[in-house]
Parts: sequence; structure tokens; C-alpha cells
Amino acid sequence: MKLQAILAVYVKELREAVRDRRTLISVIVIPTVAIPLMFFFVGKAMSRAFSQAQEELPTVMIVGGEDSPGIVATLKSARHPDRDRPLARIVPLGDYTQQITNKQLSVAVEIPAGFEAALQAGGAQKVRLDYFEGEIKSGIAAADLEKFFNEYRRKLVEKRLTDRGLSPTVMTPFTVERKNVAPQQRVDGAKFGGFIPYLIIILCFTGAMYPAMDTTAGEKERGTMETLLCSPVPRLNLVLGKFLLVLTGSLTAIVCSLTSMAVMGVVAGTVFGGGGGPVAAKASTTFTMMPAIDPLGMFGVMAMVLPVAMLFAAVALTISLFAKSMKEAQSYLAPMMFVVVMPAILGLMPGIELTARTALIPIFNLSLVCKEMLSGVWHWNYIALIFGSSALYAGLAFALCVRMFNRESVMFRA
Repeated sequence: MKLQAILAVYVKELREAVRDRRTLISVIVIPTVAIPLMFFFVGKAMSRAFSQAQEELPTVMIVGGEDSPGIVATLKSARHPDRDRPLARIVPLGDYTQQITNKQLSVAVEIPAGFEAALQAGGAQKVRLDYFEGEIKSGIAAADLEKFFNEYRRKLVEKRLTDRGLSPTVMTPFTVERKNVAPQQRVDGAKFGGFIPYLIIILCFTGAMYPAMDTTAGEKERGTMETLLCSPVPRLNLVLGKFLLVLTGSLTAIVCSLTSMAVMGVVAGTVFGGGGGPVAAKASTTFTMMPAIDPLGMFGVMAMVLPVAMLFAAVALTISLFAKSMKEAQSYLAPMMFVVVMPAILGLMPGIELTARTALIPIFNLSLVCKEMLSGVWHWNYIALIFGSSALYAGLAFALCVRMFNRESVMFRA
């Protein structure tokens, strides 16, 4: 194995990759432009939809309450505490279940018979809010109405206590306050620590796909594979040169995407900051501001990604060797995306902890350990185990790639 021969193959493959439009699009254009723009406009759309849903006047149907005119009148005349509009628009009685299901009605308020009489007698009653769970407008309206009835209940309790000569503080002898004592970097790392590895894993594999297809199936289509194999360069050096090219594409996609998203985050904060109103400002913070993640954690993530990127490069190169054309190679590698994504999605699920057993599961272990590192937790024993196991898997995949490269039945499959 000669380093000079490996570098010669690598430079040759790199020149061809730079001239290939599809490879440039998959490795540079999509990670740098398409994915950040997608998140930018999705965030913009979500921010606008959330703001419009909060500003829109919900429709509410009152079911019952014929013998409780006081609460009905109070509900009809109620104003929203945070926005300059009525709390809701009351609509005539009808089939509220069907209307809520068809999104024609936001919420139905069911007031039991004898509501006010029972309250005046010191009894307890139950008001039911029927809404569409999962529908944003219905959910916001139900939350606003719940706040209204909670406030109505609080005033009623205060009145009862005052009538009996008691202080309202009898019901609230103390309050509970929650205070975050963790640094902001660890808070943001815990919030976004699962999503960042998920994005990196996807980009890592997609960045390796087209270079792997072009340097194997593409060579066969162009008729240059035979010439390359007839050269005096050993097969191992050829595989290493091609492997380094695929690894370069994988790592380049990650670096381009993370850099572009960092820039887009700053720009997005400025653009969204121009919106009006507290709701827009809140949505701006939620969807566009960049998290304050520990830079040391990001460096740790990049270090842990390296053996996984090598694994993806070897796997993509091996699978592409079996294809006779770019189209066939794409049909082989496209389903592999689901194999890559599923462990990454499982790593996003709450309650799954990093153990010695989960540390041996490829891709899944990367998602878990990166989430821990970004939140400021460094399990050095698991980190070493994951890095070592990932490097072992990458070595086995590369050995399989070299073996397939030496088989004429694979390289020149009829």
C-alpha cells in the first residue's frame, strides 16, 4: 500500500467528482442551500400560522346554561386578557360534535343544568369543553376558555371566603416557583441535542451516496472502470482512493449544512424580528433563534461522526459496486435511507438512556451519545465504547468493500 498511489487515485476521483453536476448538487448545493432554506421557510410558515391562529376570533357554542344567565352573559361579554378582541364569537346551538370535527366550530362549552343555583348553594359543578385535539385553532380556543373559567372560579372562591370573613390567602398559603439553574448552553443542548445528530446522520449518508455511485456505477457507465483496473495500481490502493473521495463527500455535506444553518439562523433572527406583536416575537424566538450550544459539545459530535461517516462511505461504496448503472445504484441505495433514519429517530425518543448495550447499536448509539454531549454530559466510558465499536463496524464494512472490489463477478456483473 503506497500513499502516493492512493493520493493519485483520490485526486483523480476528486477532479471527476467536481466536474459531475449531480455530485456537486448532493454534496454542496442541497446541504448548503436547500435544507437550510427548507427549515427557514417551514419556520416562517409555522410562525405565521401560529400567530394567525392566536389572533383569529374563535367560534364557541354554548350548550345548556338556560337556567344560568349570569355565566352565559359573562362568557359572551368576556374580553381576551392578552389581545384586543372578544374572547370568542358565540354561535347558535347546533350539532357541535359534527361542526368541531369538520373544523366549523372551535369549542363547545357544556354548562350543566342548575349551574348557578348549585354554586350559590355552595356546591361544585363541572363545565366541559369539547374541542378538536391536535387542531391548533381549537386547542388555542380551548386553552383560552379554560383560563377564563379558572379565573371565574378563583373570583368565586374569593367571594365565598370574603362572605365568611376569611382572607383569600387561606386557599393559597404558599406559591411554588420553578427556577432553572442550569447554564443556557446545557438547556439548549438538552432541547436540541436529539435533533442535531438526526440531521447530521441523514446528511452524512446522503453526502456519501452520489460520490459512491459516481465512482463505481458511474465508472462502469463511462467505460473507464476497465482502464482503471488495468493500471499497475493495486486494488487496495484503488479502493482506498475511492473510499477517501466518498468520505470527503460525506464530511463536506455535514460541514456545509451546519455552516449554512448557522448563517441562516442569524439572518432568520433578523428577518423574523421585524414582525409585529408579542406573538410574532415569541414565535420568532421559538422557531428561528439559534440555540446556545456548547462548542465543545459540537466538536465532540464531529469527532464521533467520523467513524460513522467512514461506515457510511464503505457501505455506500460496497452496495454501488453491484450496480451496472447510476440508476440501478440509486435504486439500491435509496432504501438504505430508511435503514439509516430509523435508528436516528429512535434516538430522539424520550426515556431511552445510554447503556453498554445501546452503545453497541450502530447509528442509534451516535444519536444517544451526541444528545448527551450537547447537553454537557460526557460519559467517557460510553464515548470510548461507541467510538471503538463504530470504528470496528467501519473497518468490517471496508474489508467487505475491498473483498467485493477484488471479485470479477461483482465488478463486471452481467
